[in-house]
Amino acid sequence: MSHTDSRHLVDPELRSLLERFGPAELDASSLAATRVRHMPPPGMRDDLPVTTTEHYIPGMPDDPAVRVLVIAPNAPATKPRPAMVHIHGGGFVVGTPDAFVPTLRHWATQLGCVIVSTDYRLAPENPFPAPLEDCYATLLWTVAQAEMLMIDPSRIGVVGESAGGGLAAALALLTRQRGGPALAFQSLQYPMLDDRTVLTHPDIPGAGAFLWTAEMNRFGWESYLGATAVGAAGVSPFAAPARASSLADLPPTYIGVGSIDLFLEEDIAFARRLMQAGVPVELQVFPGAFHAFEWEPRAGVTVRSGIRRVDAMRRAMA
Repeated sequence: MSHTDSRHLVDPELRSLLERFGPAELDASSLAATRVRHMPPPGMRDDLPVTTTEHYIPGMPDDPAVRVLVIAPNAPATKPRPAMVHIHGGGFVVGTPDAFVPTLRHWATQLGCVIVSTDYRLAPENPFPAPLEDCYATLLWTVAQAEMLMIDPSRIGVVGESAGGGLAAALALLTRQRGGPALAFQSLQYPMLDDRTVLTHPDIPGAGAFLWTAEMNRFGWESYLGATAVGAAGVSPFAAPARASSLADLPPTYIGVGSIDLFLEEDIAFARRLMQAGVPVELQVFPGAFHAFEWEPRAGVTVRSGIRRVDAMRRAMA
């Protein structure tokens, strides 16, 4: 089904987003320009009672320092707050935490929590496991700095969108495997979980037609996996969490995804496997929504999605 044929499946309030972005493309030749486009506009301000600070924290052994942004409420904490490690999206190849700061500041205000957002190294220059190790270093630092950050180390969750959602799910698997800090929850928004999706054609009409296509997905996975062939038997479950043999003992999980997102099938399959493993799961599928639909903040579906995500995080933090 072509983009034109499937346009009627798009939520009407999201169609203007497609006009603004134009044809979706991302490959080696357009990567540099795409990275520039994903930088946040300068001078963004808001009047929320929240402070954002920048830190350079130790990476894992033999790795460089990791830049993180810490978003914390201004009001003095009367008791340790909950916290989250946030991992931005961008297909493993683009993006910075700075572009998500407006949303993160709202979350910190709404939830009374501290957020540590990691500026992990990007592929293809830094393929797996470099980005994930940066995320793990961020989790370790967050726990180690609990007193300074005034947070409760037993109430730290992980949150991510798209490739960041895949990294968040991988981080939960990695800290389980290493006996690292236990996570209180994972919030995965249209997570990028399974490299094998590049070998299949979605059987849901319109899935993958907009914003993040099968071609872009292949480029993202090839960049991230480096010398390991996409879809091959040897892909690590810490790179592609859908390949994990067991999903037991993972934290309560929220998964949100659009009904015409390329990742719909892999996300539903992951949610089902989590449920089968006895993990509490909330799965939300948003009709008419394609990948990264929240770039249209005024759309009703974006508002609904935001409410569901915050509500799930609030309950998990409690």
